[in-house]
Amino acid sequence: MKTTNGILILAMLLISGSVQAKDYKIATISPDGLAWMKEFRDGVRQIDEVTDGRVKFRIYPGSVMGDDITVLRKMRSGQLHGGVIVAGSLTRFYPDLQVYNLPLIFKSHEEVAYIRSRMDQIIIDGLHENGLESFYLTETGFAYLLSKDPVKSVDDVKKLKAWIPDGDPIAAELIKSFDVSPIPLGIPDILAGLQTGIIDAVVAPPIAALALQWHNHVEYLLDLPLLYVYSMLVLDRKSFGKISQDDQVVTRELLNKVFKRIDGVNRLDNQKAFQALVTHGLKVITPGEKELPEWEAVARKSIEDLVASGEISAEIVNTFNRYIRDYRKSPEAVAQ
Repeated sequence: MKTTNGILILAMLLISGSVQAKDYKIATISPDGLAWMKEFRDGVRQIDEVTDGRVKFRIYPGSVMGDDITVLRKMRSGQLHGGVIVAGSLTRFYPDLQVYNLPLIFKSHEEVAYIRSRMDQIIIDGLHENGLESFYLTETGFAYLLSKDPVKSVDDVKKLKAWIPDGDPIAAELIKSFDVSPIPLGIPDILAGLQTGIIDAVVAPPIAALALQWHNHVEYLLDLPLLYVYSMLVLDRKSFGKISQDDQVVTRELLNKVFKRIDGVNRLDNQKAFQALVTHGLKVITPGEKELPEWEAVARKSIEDLVASGEISAEIVNTFNRYIRDYRKSPEAVAQ
């Protein structure tokens, strides 16, 4: 009888240990060596130390596990537990997270800060309800049009062979609004696409264009922040639930701190990257007062079409519009 009890206790201890310890495999398309990757690695080392090795992270950078869509597929099969992923790739989990990606909806970083302080949690909760644990949302940056030929007006866009991310309905709708046939490619295929002429334009934040070497194959930059791009670390919620509650709290707190720092680092890096693109020789084109209303009209129409098609809810767009109207009426008052 004593032997049986001993075996039961040992079995319970082994089960408890397997439930409370986890080695998370995380992938990202970002190359190693970037400032944010260093922050991430420092953060997960700290989690390892604080949890006495119960929570570990193995990071696979530089698209070695494929693009964002491939990473999500490997999460479903259990090959990976999570990834640092561009928000647009997560639409099947929570379509309304695209609200920040709508064209020309932000005019400044101050507007971004005001809106995000009120709406980030809506996105985090929406993903949680659909099976993903996410952490502090991180700015990838305002995305600009980089092209081989000069673009200033909406008519100029119609001549482009423009890339869109695979599985990104917002990008597809925006491109179609300009009467351009979109050319979907995975991130690893874009450089070859530019080199061979399959595409002749990309819309990307400066840090992405530099890190992925796309800037070497374009000549012009349209100085108009077409889209706001953001990313996040997501973990499979069931997998995250396999560690103890205490370890969940510690892990969440430390990862939120890490990605909040990365959010600020990325903004500064984008400013430097923009200047680096100019120094590299890209010619900056600024739309004039006559062209801007046309760009804005196309953006409004594409948002209306997205709502009408059900790609994004009217509710989340209305919530965004209410906050942005409040801010624009009196930015000094609402910022306090």
